[in-house]
Amino acid sequence: MKIRQIKIFLWLCLLAAGLTACAGNGKEIYFYGNERNDLYRLLQREGFTIRKYDTPEAVVKAAPKGAGVFILADNYPQTDPVNRISPELLDAANKKSLKLYIEYPAAFPGLNIPAQPVETHLERGVITADVFGKELAPMDLLGIQNCHVLPVDAKDPLIVLAKVVGFDKAEYGLADTKTYPLLFEQDNALVCMTGLSNFQTGRYGPQAAVKTVWKYILSRITGKKDIQLDKWEEDVRPMYGRNTPLPADARLNSIRKGAAWFENGRFFIHPSWKQDWEKYGSNGLKPVGPPVSQDKPNGDGSLGILEGHTSTIFYDGSQEYRYWMRADVQGEASMALAAAGRLLSNKSYQQKATNIINYMFKTSNMRAGAKNDPASPAYGLIGWATTNAGTFYGDDNARAILGAIGAASYLNSSEWDKALTEAIIGNFRTTGKLGFRGERLEEADIIRNGLAFYQQRDLIHPSPHFESWMWACYLWLYDKTKYAPLLEKSKEAIRITMEAYPDKWRWGSSMQTQRARMILPLAWLVRVEDTEQHRQWLDKMVNEILQYQDESGAIREELGKGKGMFKELKKNEDYGSDEGSLIFRNGEKVACMLYTCNFAVFSLNEAAGATGNQKYRDAVSKLSDFLTRIQVQSEKHKDLDGAWFRGFDFGRWDYWASNSDAGWGAWCTLTGWIQSWIVTTQAQIQQRENFWELTKNSAIAKPAGPVIESMMRK
Repeated sequence: MKIRQIKIFLWLCLLAAGLTACAGNGKEIYFYGNERNDLYRLLQREGFTIRKYDTPEAVVKAAPKGAGVFILADNYPQTDPVNRISPELLDAANKKSLKLYIEYPAAFPGLNIPAQPVETHLERGVITADVFGKELAPMDLLGIQNCHVLPVDAKDPLIVLAKVVGFDKAEYGLADTKTYPLLFEQDNALVCMTGLSNFQTGRYGPQAAVKTVWKYILSRITGKKDIQLDKWEEDVRPMYGRNTPLPADARLNSIRKGAAWFENGRFFIHPSWKQDWEKYGSNGLKPVGPPVSQDKPNGDGSLGILEGHTSTIFYDGSQEYRYWMRADVQGEASMALAAAGRLLSNKSYQQKATNIINYMFKTSNMRAGAKNDPASPAYGLIGWATTNAGTFYGDDNARAILGAIGAASYLNSSEWDKALTEAIIGNFRTTGKLGFRGERLEEADIIRNGLAFYQQRDLIHPSPHFESWMWACYLWLYDKTKYAPLLEKSKEAIRITMEAYPDKWRWGSSMQTQRARMILPLAWLVRVEDTEQHRQWLDKMVNEILQYQDESGAIREELGKGKGMFKELKKNEDYGSDEGSLIFRNGEKVACMLYTCNFAVFSLNEAAGATGNQKYRDAVSKLSDFLTRIQVQSEKHKDLDGAWFRGFDFGRWDYWASNSDAGWGAWCTLTGWIQSWIVTTQAQIQQRENFWELTKNSAIAKPAGPVIESMMRK
């Protein structure tokens, strides 16, 4: 053999040995799929060598003996006509002892795969095999958002998809619910019937559980046992880690981002796309539509502000919008914008705040018709929403009123004092003898029954969520006008409610909601009548809620005793059928920014201001830091950057919770309830102030006198 031929032969031998070594060291992967795929990009970041091919047949042909091969759908959730696994391809792979992961196949020997997938929303992944180590046990859950699954029959799946009750495990098992095999063994291949590799784009969670699944798959396919996935990325993530030192300007930055989110989300209706609001927002039962494109202009507030995001996350990571135009949201958002406008010297925010209040009181139907007729018993009341202008929740009226009061003070304006007095007195004169109004009233009923019917009721309704912030409105107006009945009825209702605590309280999604809401009127009762008993009531309620405050500052959700207001989840089909909690049982480390932490931070700040109690101040500071840490940051989803979601798992430090709430689940946002109270309170803490002191110089007494005399005479 000639010397040149010998050299070539030796070189080929070395090359073959090198390829075999690469195939065996777990760092080389043979890949069919899209380079934009989340798994492909993760493997690149982790330092894997990826050999990419144009067809499944080509990747199997090229892979050396024993290699790890990934065959993925090219464009999930569209079924890929190229990704058809033939008997010949499997036979070729088995002859070379290839380790196959095959995802979302259009065809596979022995599986009857339909042409179109089933699209799901409430269903979650359920672990059904003990193969993932101590981190994931059977019945543990995965959030595979907006899963598109190709339904097949498969034996002994490792993961199935199902609608189940539970926070992080399927509490009632799988016997009474339909299941779809997701990950299973078939002909020596690991087969997945959905786009499990869409984990980053689809925002699958919780992060640690999804990583555990992928560590198992990668170890199985590559033979590498110590895979860590240190370069995992998320498109939507908390602003800071649990133990990350906060920069000196962290809270101020959270206010900037929180206020900017109103505009980043395109929530202000603009005339050029008003028809979209009219199309999607006219549905009073489910006013849901696509997110407003970042290409569309923002309005100036004169057409109002939308409600926020629904909790449904789609396969591309986007979320639908709630196009509802609600009064409470208008008042609340105006306050947050005015607060940020003053702090940040932003005149645009201040003008939007002004326009939104004018929209609520003057140009929308929320104060139109009978509500704007001095002769009507419904006069002064604010309609719940433009689609439900004849429905009145006292709680929603209270937050609309308090928001507008706060905004007026930030704007140094008395323009709405008369309308605000009418709103407070409109609610007060439909309050019963003992200070309660009940869950909701209807305009038609009020007109038919007359005011005396409501004023003479002996109603007792110990639900601070629905009742207590209207008492706060009464106490605030009493302080400015000294109209005694406002104080007298509020005191009586507060006394009855405190004596009913806790066993007779009508708790809703959690007891923490009720406690958080009760603190505000108790704090303001101390302001107007500082007695030992009133301080004791306040201290009792503050201590009750703070026993659930975590070291991170989060306030843990807690279910009340017995049946709450909403449907009990007694079987899997109940999941997603009613409003509900973020947890299944007490002790689960979840905080709620829709019903608890958002109102608690505001109320605790008022309690600290009313008493000077250092314990209260420390609790406020811890909760404020927690909210600063968990604010959303996202370069990809501008409409989410700067928001707060409803749910946060402070044990995992991840956006995770039970998503069973039919209207406002774990990943919803709200321009009003959530965003506005957090941004406003963050601004007040930043400036060492509180709502009571901010509004103490209100000149509302002047127009309030004639309004009270006229309305209470009827």
